[in-house]
Amino acid sequence: MVDDDREKSPEEMLRVMEEQSTATVRLLRGDPLLLYVPWGVAWLLGFTALFLHYGLDGRPYAPISQMQGVAVLMVAQVVAGAVAAYGVVRMVRLSRGDSSSRGLMYGLAWFAGMGLMTMIASRMTLQLPPDESGLLWAGFSLTVVAVLYMTGGAIWLQWPMFFIGAWVAAVNGLGVLLGAGWHALLTAALLGAGFILVGGWLRLRW
Repeated sequence: MVDDDREKSPEEMLRVMEEQSTATVRLLRGDPLLLYVPWGVAWLLGFTALFLHYGLDGRPYAPISQMQGVAVLMVAQVVAGAVAAYGVVRMVRLSRGDSSSRGLMYGLAWFAGMGLMTMIASRMTLQLPPDESGLLWAGFSLTVVAVLYMTGGAIWLQWPMFFIGAWVAAVNGLGVLLGAGWHALLTAALLGAGFILVGGWLRLRW
């Protein structure tokens, strides 16, 4: 009889059960690299481009137009939203019943929220000066992300996800009050780089 065929001791069976339980919990909590890092990359790229356009004193720091900055931000956010939705699908694919339905509805809410934000902002931006229209797009999109992160934390009882959504809301609100340049700077630094660091840190713990 080889060693692999011998009967496992109670301690070994308990260790295997604990390892399987830990692996299942990890899958159900989702991969932080899919849930956080894509948004960090999108915001770091998009809001850095907008910051270089706006500057802090009304003068651009680089020859980047507002439309180019907004385009970079929106394309990056669409990609990030798709990756995050995939992460949510992976998170709930092993679940059944109500959990699976909640995951499906939550993933659809991402697409609906971003799509509705795009339609409303496209309509309203025609009524505003260029800087204010850019701030509308940025503030509106971050509001959708903040609310959905907090909602996701409530659905799956994940306090880190809830507090990260609240953090997005706080940085977004402060930036909107300070103006377009400061909003872009704070978002790129505190949310863009911050989400990348948080995703990496959570993955190490994960």
